[in-house]
Amino acid sequence: MALQCGIVGLPNVGKSTLFNCLSNAQAQSANFPFCTIEPNVGVITVPDERLGKLAELVHPQRIVPTTVEIVDIAGLVKGASRGEGLGNKFLANIRETDAILHVLRCFDDDNIVHVDGSVDPVRDKEIIDAELQIKDLETVESRINKVQKQAQTGGDKQARLAYDVLMRYKEALEQGRSARTVSFDTRDEQKIARDLFLLTAKPVMYICNVDEGSAATGNVYVEAVRRAVEGEDAGILVVSAEVESQIAKFDDAEEREVFLEDLGLQESGVGRLIKAAYKLLNLETFLTAGPQEVRAWTYLAGSKAPQCAGVIHSDFEKGFIRAEVIKYDDYIRYGSEAAVKEAGRMSVEGKDYVVCDGDVMHFRFNV
Repeated sequence: MALQCGIVGLPNVGKSTLFNCLSNAQAQSANFPFCTIEPNVGVITVPDERLGKLAELVHPQRIVPTTVEIVDIAGLVKGASRGEGLGNKFLANIRETDAILHVLRCFDDDNIVHVDGSVDPVRDKEIIDAELQIKDLETVESRINKVQKQAQTGGDKQARLAYDVLMRYKEALEQGRSARTVSFDTRDEQKIARDLFLLTAKPVMYICNVDEGSAATGNVYVEAVRRAVEGEDAGILVVSAEVESQIAKFDDAEEREVFLEDLGLQESGVGRLIKAAYKLLNLETFLTAGPQEVRAWTYLAGSKAPQCAGVIHSDFEKGFIRAEVIKYDDYIRYGSEAAVKEAGRMSVEGKDYVVCDGDVMHFRFNV
């Protein structure tokens, strides 16, 4: 699964600094707008301590974690939907991502210029939201023009259904609401909605970039953001890009832990962000363990065994026979696959088995 999260926000809010901490790709960052022109892409490992614990038991040749791609998209500005700044190109880059990580400046610093002259994360959020909504409204109105006549006079049920979906989106967007605030009951409606690929329908997480002193507690700016996003079904994460850049300099894990403890943090913001982005996309992980490798595999939560087999190889899904499943906790408790089998804790599952996060799977197939 090639999964992408796009980091967006106004210029000078800390996007590229945060991206550098995430990927060590060293995207250019500076104190002026439009420093980032081409999108930078970093492949980020999803932290999963289960892999290491399984490897201690299995002694594989390699450990392969699952990953998410993070795309650092240049700072948007008011008017981006009309091509202001470098807007249209960046909006196209956002369209290709699976989820949006929206960075908001929640810190004061006279040495870092704010593109609008003052710190106000709610205003900044609304500027980006408005630009994305305007672009979505253009998409919706264009589609309405194509299906309206067919829907109203042609007796085409599918066209009528599409028209109804589009009109609901149009109403929401004209009211300044994002597409993700609109829900549909039937599968046909949901499919039509998905196929529109609207920017504001994507899952979003607001990342409040705070000063070092607010890294553990947040601040008044963060509280204002929390109030502003109520009812949006969006995530919020408090991170200090300044702190993360300091953490990245520590080579010694113990020193890093002491530094985090001094700040009142249990885990780095980067670690929390990667895990949160993974959950934002409604993803889970199943595991495979053997002498060649211990590996994490990404799948959509709620998937059944054949679909998860297909994540490894399409032939596994086509010729699926059964799945041998060991719960992770059982694997650790008994210490080996053989001991789990002897204890009667390995289950054999068919096509209707819904895979659970952390399942250690072995698929049987025949093509």
